[in-house]
Amino acid sequence: MPRTATLVDFDVGKKQDIDSISNTARRTRKRLERLGGVIQECAVQWYKRYLLEIILRQKPLSPSKDGRHVPLRIGYEHVLIDERRGHPYISNVIRTSRYTLIDFLPKQLIFQFTRLANFYFLCVGIPQAIPGLSTTGSYTTILPLLFFVLLTIVKEGYDDYKRHRLDTLENANTATVLRRKPSGLETASSTRKWLAGKFNNAVADSEPWDDETDGEYGWKKVQWQDVKVGDIVKLVRDEAVSADLVLLHATGENGLAYIDTMDLDGETNLKSKEALPDFKGCHTIAGLRNCQAEFVLEDPNPDLYRFDGRVTVHGRTLPLTSNEVVYRGSTLRNTTCAIGIVINTGEECKIRMNANQHPDAKKPALEAIANKIVISLAFYVIILTVGCSMGYIIWRRSTEQISWYISMATVEFKQIIIGYAIMFNNVIPLALYVTLEITRIGQMLMLNNDVEMYDEATDTPARCNTNTILENLGQVSYIFSDKTGTLTENVMKFRKMSIAGTSWLHEADIQSEEAAVTTGASLGVSGGLAVPRKSREVASVIHEDIELYPLSSPTSVFAPQSERRSSSQWRSTGRPDHLQPDVTTSDLLEYIRLRPTSPFARRAKDYILSMALCHTCLPEVKDGKVDFQASSPDELALVRAAHELGYLVAHRSSQAVTLRIDSGDGNQETHVYEILDVIEFSSKRKRMSIIVRYPDGRICIICKGADSMILPRLKLAHLAMQKATEVRKSVEIERELLRRSEQLEVRNSFGGRPSLNLRGGGPGNRNSIGLSPSGAPDKRPAVVRSRSVEPSRSRASEDKPRPSLGIRTTSLDVTKTLSRLSPATPRPPQDKFGFLDDPSVYDESTIFGRCFKHLDDFATEGLRTLLFAKKFIPENEYNVWKKTYNEATTSLVNRQDMIEAAGELIEQSLDLVGATAIEDKLQAGVPETIDKLRRANIKIWMLTGDKRETAINIAHSARICRPGSDIFILDSTKGSLEVQINDVSEDIKMDCTHSVVVIDGQTLAVVEQSPQLTDLFYTLIPLIDSVICCRASPAQKSMIVKAIRQRVPSALTLAIGDGANDLAMISASHVGVGISGKEGLQAARVADYAIAQFRFLQRLLLVHGRWNYVRTAKFILTTFWKEMFFYIPTAMYQRYNGYSGTSLYENWSLTVFNTLFTSLCVICLGIWEQDLSAETLLAVPELYVHGQRNRELNIPRFVRWMAAAAAEGVLVWLGVWAAYSVFGQARDDALFAFGNLVFTVGVMWINWKIFIIETHHKTAIIMGAMGITIAGWWAWNGFLSGVYTPQFTPYPARDAFAHTFGPDPLWWLTLIIVVLVLISMELVYKVVKRNLIVAGMWRWPPWKRRSLDDSLEKWGLEVWQELEQDPVIRERLRRACMEDGELDDEEHDSIDPDDVAKAL
Repeated sequence: MPRTATLVDFDVGKKQDIDSISNTARRTRKRLERLGGVIQECAVQWYKRYLLEIILRQKPLSPSKDGRHVPLRIGYEHVLIDERRGHPYISNVIRTSRYTLIDFLPKQLIFQFTRLANFYFLCVGIPQAIPGLSTTGSYTTILPLLFFVLLTIVKEGYDDYKRHRLDTLENANTATVLRRKPSGLETASSTRKWLAGKFNNAVADSEPWDDETDGEYGWKKVQWQDVKVGDIVKLVRDEAVSADLVLLHATGENGLAYIDTMDLDGETNLKSKEALPDFKGCHTIAGLRNCQAEFVLEDPNPDLYRFDGRVTVHGRTLPLTSNEVVYRGSTLRNTTCAIGIVINTGEECKIRMNANQHPDAKKPALEAIANKIVISLAFYVIILTVGCSMGYIIWRRSTEQISWYISMATVEFKQIIIGYAIMFNNVIPLALYVTLEITRIGQMLMLNNDVEMYDEATDTPARCNTNTILENLGQVSYIFSDKTGTLTENVMKFRKMSIAGTSWLHEADIQSEEAAVTTGASLGVSGGLAVPRKSREVASVIHEDIELYPLSSPTSVFAPQSERRSSSQWRSTGRPDHLQPDVTTSDLLEYIRLRPTSPFARRAKDYILSMALCHTCLPEVKDGKVDFQASSPDELALVRAAHELGYLVAHRSSQAVTLRIDSGDGNQETHVYEILDVIEFSSKRKRMSIIVRYPDGRICIICKGADSMILPRLKLAHLAMQKATEVRKSVEIERELLRRSEQLEVRNSFGGRPSLNLRGGGPGNRNSIGLSPSGAPDKRPAVVRSRSVEPSRSRASEDKPRPSLGIRTTSLDVTKTLSRLSPATPRPPQDKFGFLDDPSVYDESTIFGRCFKHLDDFATEGLRTLLFAKKFIPENEYNVWKKTYNEATTSLVNRQDMIEAAGELIEQSLDLVGATAIEDKLQAGVPETIDKLRRANIKIWMLTGDKRETAINIAHSARICRPGSDIFILDSTKGSLEVQINDVSEDIKMDCTHSVVVIDGQTLAVVEQSPQLTDLFYTLIPLIDSVICCRASPAQKSMIVKAIRQRVPSALTLAIGDGANDLAMISASHVGVGISGKEGLQAARVADYAIAQFRFLQRLLLVHGRWNYVRTAKFILTTFWKEMFFYIPTAMYQRYNGYSGTSLYENWSLTVFNTLFTSLCVICLGIWEQDLSAETLLAVPELYVHGQRNRELNIPRFVRWMAAAAAEGVLVWLGVWAAYSVFGQARDDALFAFGNLVFTVGVMWINWKIFIIETHHKTAIIMGAMGITIAGWWAWNGFLSGVYTPQFTPYPARDAFAHTFGPDPLWWLTLIIVVLVLISMELVYKVVKRNLIVAGMWRWPPWKRRSLDDSLEKWGLEVWQELEQDPVIRERLRRACMEDGELDDEEHDSIDPDDVAKAL
């Protein structure tokens, strides 16, 4: 056989063998994984069965047979028993603290000694305490360990005690409960009233009983913790609900109670709850006593959106649903009084069952790397111990046996090996954890005292509640944010309207806000920073817009003029580059006053009238001003806007609405509109209608709702749908152009837009420091792909592009473009309202097209849109419909479906009135913060209980959805979820620049129930840039955070929220942040960190997160480095003492080495180090990936540092040994002088390296600490020289420093030379490395220079430190991170590339 064929067969066989080996290894690994899973499952089962159930008697509760029975009987005195437990129902006490007095110490001991280093020191400290085994003292390890552990336990206990105090405050809130009155109460009550008159009502304020009594029973104020199942509770307006209740009575219109559930599920709309009609007599104590009922309810569960139960009243059984139940965590609004019976208390309330109860203590992410380092050093200690012990055996055979003077002094091997283990155990320093706690306290104080995160408006500074995870702030990869109260202020403002195809801006509130902003801006940069930011993307970027509907007049509102009206004009937070309409509602009122009978004026008045009539708001007078009670903040914004436009709702009842109309000339007219019917809004209908009779007798239906619901019901529905389709296609073209321009942009290593690169360019994005020019060929295919899995249209981010690379889009309106490019060009004077005389204003086809374009523009600006439509109904047609509607409302079967079907009959052939746009006001600086966090490679998820449309609108305004984002909607009601998820994956892989997935709580529940869908969904997660989860319960929020922690174990998660519904999510994440502003006390007390505004999150992460990560990582590295360096000479000295374990260093000095002489250097580094300035870190958020990728502390870096420490330790030993043994004769050649010289070199070099070389941010504190340490060492030598008693010892320290080795020139010369050699070597290495990095040659092969296209995060730290030294670059960085309101537009210049080259 030929040799070649033999070799081929051999290679094939070898490959097959390798494949079979790899397959075998794969199968073996899978078997081991399955075995591990089985073992873990068995362990969990045994733990539950034997420890929890048998020993601790904590058996899982079995479901009750027929639900829990709660009687409504006032005279029922027996304690209600929970049949699941056989004991009374649990109390209403809640607990967010982690420990109790019983389990605190056991849990903490287990937690502390599961930390690897503590367990290691415990294993070393126990044998060290045995007499005769240690050469370094018996208790030098165990006592400091116990002290440190005790200190940590005390700190944890204090933190938990603070949570316990806050729990006590909540449990001590008061509720009004029906109780039996004690005998003699009337006499005592009259006495109190007499005393109240004498002592200024002080006694009356403490009266626990209300005036309403019924002889035997009365309303008594009790603490929440005393509320029990079966109690009757009375609520008053704006009172928080103390426990889960079934509503018995409410004083609202038609017996309704309006409930605010924002803290429960995050929804801002008020929920209307209604008591069953059979409880109509329960508004008095007598009525409650006469009512005999028994409730049969479901067992406690966390489902917020479903409730099952029944009640038997006077022998009649009725169903109970969530419509009659009010949960703890809610607040009674717009209702004077409500009465309910308690059904769930304490930890069995819905809100508590959705909370992550008693979460485990959080550990820093760096601890995992530190544990690996400890394990590796433990192996090193074992090797060193075994090596020295074997050295003793060899030395005993070669030297000890032939030396008569020590031949009988043989030491047992076990004593030798244990002695060496104890000697070298300090290579893993116990001081690491003691000083680490000190540095974390210092870091916490630095964070708490940062004035840049102080909110002056609420007088709230940033606060750190958990200082053990400060470095986690610098490694966050996912942010999970609540919406209401976190991103938004929960304040709705009517902002825009579209009437007859014309767009008008409503800015009645702008002037007052501008005055407040001006006042705040005068405080300067270092003040409270409560000034809302104008977007950085507004200035100096001149680009051409695509005009889809060009008009002949350049001054038309459809093509906004280039001149800005004023600096106070409203700008969209989501699209600040959008030019706003140049006409406002003030101009609209002026036009109506001037031409009240014109066709457009009539349309405008119809529009305002529709806003004033189609709602359910109730007017009320507060402090002489009219305000409104509303079930929805959107309705409130519309009614307030109608008031500002001259249509005041003066009175409203269930029968009529009274309007006070201001004609503009000082005259007011009062009109009364009779309410005939109201067809309520529902999530299925997505619209609301009201039928009213005008003062002239005409009947009109006014309908408002989502555009998808109104369009098919218009009179010209076919034409409207056609125009909507045309607008949609034009928007798709615009989005495709934007996508292509974004594909040409320079990207960093994680796909984001860079803030700075080395290429030159003209003015661009204000957030950028320098921009790349265009011209790079587009190598990516232009693929038109679906933006939504949902078949129907969803609003994607189809807004106008903001080219930052010099890419100019084509404009179809040349006049407009030229006018924008040349704003100074003179124009002929034109009538301000001339555009309203255009005949197209009255053409229905044109109106539809322009109105739908306005809708899309409004939506992409993050505004919440509604359409208004109306029609007049003939009397006979209304009477026929009324019969059908009455049958539906009185039906006992399918009532809601019949009402909706009746509504469909009348809501047809409507005339379009116009469109509204409502702004859900964001907190100041939210869009800029999210933009920076995204550029920092942080993925942002918004988890909210609000509906999908609202969540998407807020995502646009907050810039979670970018222009050009592909929005994918997963909906379980639209088909197979598996197909939808696969389609999303395919679309994302087809070069999607920015992807956003929208999923609701119901769909998420379907995903959770299927393991296959769960795996598929969480496989998709790493590919997605942002996720919007709407209609999510608190438990689902927590589940999502936990799932990401499990599926992406390398990523750190951060959850931020402000309400009680966010507690579970905050507790489940690696880092929890609470907004401690107006309504954020619940989240702030549980969270690890509390800030007043979302915008402070960028400084918390980008600045303090980076600093604390670098500080802690450097602290750990330098601590291990100094121990390794310090103990290498001791190990080398063993050869010269017969491997007897004699220490090179004197014991007292060795004991205080870490405490007195090398603690300040690492502590100061860990507290005050700043590798880059705050301005640089804020201006270039990409630098945040330094912590995400663990660049400061990782195993390769640790190995390099340990290798350097070993080399330096060997060099010190050889230098000192050579000086004493080869090159000179020392005056004092005793062990103490020799060891003291090595010790002194170590102290000098350790402090010089850490204080001078490794610390970048050198302050007076740093230099003062170094001076104190060095002076302290020489003072210590003088102290030893005086306090040691003269005796025969290996360490004759008495008068040694003063009279023996102190005056010896050789000792000092050796010290100076060795230290200078070490400093020179380090400085040469640092200088060469820095120059090579700056030159772009610090990589292999060394002649390969850095590419200009390198991402910012790939630039070395030395490059940025070098750039910071240049005044031009430093000033530009300062400008880039400043508040935009502090700089004029022309000040935002970009850097010339020559400046960068000069700096480097």
